Amino acid sequence: MGSVPESLPHGVSVDMATQPSNLKDVATLLNSISTLGVSSLDNEQNRLNLLKQARLLVQALETPRETMIKHLWAQPATSCAIASGVESGLFDYMARNPGPKTVARLAAELDFEKDLLARSMRHLASTGYLRETGVDEYETNHFSKSLTLPIIGSAYSCVVGGVWPTFCNFPTYLKKNGRRMTPEIRPLQDAIGSNKDFFTHIMEKYPAGEFQQFMKGYGQGRRLWMDPDFYPVVERLVNGADTTSSDAAFIVDIGGGIGHDLDEFCRKQPSAPGRHVLQDLPHVLSQAQVQDLDPKIELMPYNFNTEQPVKGARAYYLHSVLHDWTDEVCESILARVKAAMRAGYSRLLINENVIPSKGADWQVTALDMVMMTVFASRERKEEEWYQLLEGAAGLRIVKIWSRGEGSESLIESLAETAGAHIKQQAARTFGFKSLPPAMTVSTALRGLANEHEYSAVRVYIEGLYRTISKKFSLIYGTVIVEEITKLKNDIKGLEVQDLEVEGTPSYSEASEGQEDVKMKHAESA
Repeated sequence: MGSVPESLPHGVSVDMATQPSNLKDVATLLNSISTLGVSSLDNEQNRLNLLKQARLLVQALETPRETMIKHLWAQPATSCAIASGVESGLFDYMARNPGPKTVARLAAELDFEKDLLARSMRHLASTGYLRETGVDEYETNHFSKSLTLPIIGSAYSCVVGGVWPTFCNFPTYLKKNGRRMTPEIRPLQDAIGSNKDFFTHIMEKYPAGEFQQFMKGYGQGRRLWMDPDFYPVVERLVNGADTTSSDAAFIVDIGGGIGHDLDEFCRKQPSAPGRHVLQDLPHVLSQAQVQDLDPKIELMPYNFNTEQPVKGARAYYLHSVLHDWTDEVCESILARVKAAMRAGYSRLLINENVIPSKGADWQVTALDMVMMTVFASRERKEEEWYQLLEGAAGLRIVKIWSRGEGSESLIESLAETAGAHIKQQAARTFGFKSLPPAMTVSTALRGLANEHEYSAVRVYIEGLYRTISKKFSLIYGTVIVEEITKLKNDIKGLEVQDLEVEGTPSYSEASEGQEDVKMKHAESA
């Protein structure tokens, strides 16, 4: 194989390959694990904290060579062996017939070549996913029993066969495209040699609904937005909902798959009135029909690239839909939803990951890599959600609800622009019944009589700036606070056309005591 140089030109010694990666932190990690281990592991966050420290300990003890072998041999081999076992019925048979089983017996029952099965099961035992009870004899453990659940086992075949080819081809794709994503040929299409999108591709390869089961499994055990301690469904949606018409829709789950989210919502929020509509393509809904869904759920074939047929629902819900698509496609999807929403009443609920600026969870970053390679799309950071929803789609984000590391967030939006909201707040705050046509904030400020009033407006705008989630400059291109502070009385440079409003001002109608009102709005707008 040839000799290996002791060091390379950049000064990295070859000895690093066989040295533990971080021995200096082992003692600290062991102490942390010992401390966390005595805490109640019934608490989910305690369990996750302990698991994180355990992973860090493994990484600290492993050498780079061992990590490489794990990444390139052990983990792919494990997933392939599991996928073969699921497809052949291995784990189902072992679950129906508990206790140790010889490879010879299993091979005969499953019509599986004995040598191939023996080698696959040996690897699964060596990596901890089967229990070795004798020579060529095994039984299931907690994990391998779970592979009999469609929401766990189905994932392996459709991901190994349907997603991994794109992963494996991605370095080659980048190299031949100058390390850039090209719209003409995207990673999936390059890997499979076809212009088919992912959903067409996966449905042709796995028509039994394995991918939908995988999506159902993806959500198992995670904090759900409809949980009382996550999002106040009764306060925000049930209260004030239209109960005067039997045709009134309460919630529309757009692209909701086989209905697992909406079914869970029905179970956790039985008091929610009105119609509960599940929308997806016909072939997906055909799979939903065989699910034991809540009878309240109404199935409706729908393509989200067409006009939304359900108008004025209390809530339109999109779960893991927008991350599959580029911003341009998302804008089209959102435009259909917005057109159906009743202003001031309907809410758009987007259940997706919101990637933090630093310290992102590995589950989210891994999914972002899947989105990049398979869909040429992305998981989005907070500012990217603001750019998409408020900057492009003309919606206003009311609040982003989040509950802990690795949990998806709920982005609550209304069918009005942030600019429209500011217009309304400004009119109320300054005591005007309305503001003049084509009137910018700068024009309004120049019309104020004195420095005292100017200061009050500056305080209001500063508070307003804070409440737009500090993304004002991204949305409007002008940092209002800086402009106001810098220009003082001469604020001719402040031109924010997005804040143009209608009506005629009546400065005399500004009531006394507006200073208090302005300050209040500055803090709570």
